[in-house]
Amino acid sequence: MTITSLRPIGTIGFIGLGVMGEPMCGHLARRGGVPVLAHDRRPEPLGRLAEAGVTASDPGTIARRCDLILLSLPDGAAVDSVLTQLEPELRPGQCVIDTSTSPVAMTRAIGARLAGRGVAFADAPIARTREAAARGELSIMVGADPAVFAHIEPVLRTMGTDVTHCGPVGSGQVVKILNNMLLFQNVAALAEAIAIGRRNGVAPEVLLPTVAKGSGDSFALRNHGMKAMVPKEFPLRAFSTRYAMKDLSYALEMAQAAGLAVPGAELTMARLRESERQGHGDEYFPAMLRVIDPEPS
Repeated sequence: MTITSLRPIGTIGFIGLGVMGEPMCGHLARRGGVPVLAHDRRPEPLGRLAEAGVTASDPGTIARRCDLILLSLPDGAAVDSVLTQLEPELRPGQCVIDTSTSPVAMTRAIGARLAGRGVAFADAPIARTREAAARGELSIMVGADPAVFAHIEPVLRTMGTDVTHCGPVGSGQVVKILNNMLLFQNVAALAEAIAIGRRNGVAPEVLLPTVAKGSGDSFALRNHGMKAMVPKEFPLRAFSTRYAMKDLSYALEMAQAAGLAVPGAELTMARLRESERQGHGDEYFPAMLRVIDPEPS
């Protein structure tokens, strides 16, 4: 597909208005300069986005009317399900962007399938916090043909301050999944440090701010550590333990396919599974602290 065969972006569709999708869609409507149609199973985010000019719609109408369609969904299974609804209505020249975190092999298969219909596809998973999503300061990792990337980059920059072309379709997912793998292992290491420090007379509220002044500093320490693990606040509707397990499973699948042993990632998965078993599956994933550093009975 050449850039000349892509439709000019006159209308944008957005499907999936969760914790990250809702603010992303809002930025598109306020900054994109074109009409935005959106769909979600819940009416509440659609009602809030109406103030930004977003029009509630259904997947079929979005597929027929929109030149560019963005997906922000919980997992690869949801992406595949929604695309099954969209595909019969898609036409050559349209472009679909998956901003979800989805399996790499599935992403590449979708890209090839849509290309056979003359439809462009890009994977553009997002990183950073929900606060960053609200500010329009996400990091977006893109896998796409260079011409497709050039076509969609201005749209992605309405939602993110860092938009990186990582390579062909699937490359964005590779980078995002490995980003999350590193994050989860970092949070597990923070929990170990908190546990050891606490048992040796140094409170977490002293330990982490002090480490942040040295070479042990990290994004995870400043955000997940100080904002969640020190106060032991693990809210619902944040990035849950189950979501973390899903993303880490994609990394383990890639490692297995490559014939690599990754015991650090496997141990982190075991801790996430134990956290879920103990009832923390819907809580913010740094709740794994409770597995690594349980409260004295």
